[in-house]
Amino acid sequence: MNDQQASIAARISELSRMPIAELWTVWDRYFKSRPVNPNRAFIESRVAYKLQEEAFGGLSLATRQRLEAIGIKHSKIKLRARPRELNFAPGTVLLREWGDREHKVAVTAEGLFEYEGKPFKSLTAVARQITGTHWSGPLFFGLGSKRGAQ
Repeated sequence: MNDQQASIAARISELSRMPIAELWTVWDRYFKSRPVNPNRAFIESRVAYKLQEEAFGGLSLATRQRLEAIGIKHSKIKLRARPRELNFAPGTVLLREWGDREHKVAVTAEGLFEYEGKPFKSLTAVARQITGTHWSGPLFFGLGSKRGAQ
């Protein structure tokens, strides 16, 4: 073990003996915000990693990409599907019957959706206004199916 490695190892071993207030001071040097539900082991491990990263360098881009790919491949957490880009020409009008009446939405020159004289940023916001519940705007206006058909 060289001198730098010994120095970092000594600094890391000191973390467990630091008062929590002092440990937070070290944390704040490396991180922009504090964790919501902190515990000492988590704080020490993250600070220890940052000390090593600072001394010896971080993971290479190739290693980070490989780890991300492995994580994605083996994760049980499903990623949300990317929203489809809906590009409407200004002046496009969408119609939908709901609650015994016809609802008309016009696409503005700014790319907003105008309904009953009010601008909305998304079709989902318009669908919520019409129904009072959460709906996928594109589905509500018949622009896709729940199975992802486009």
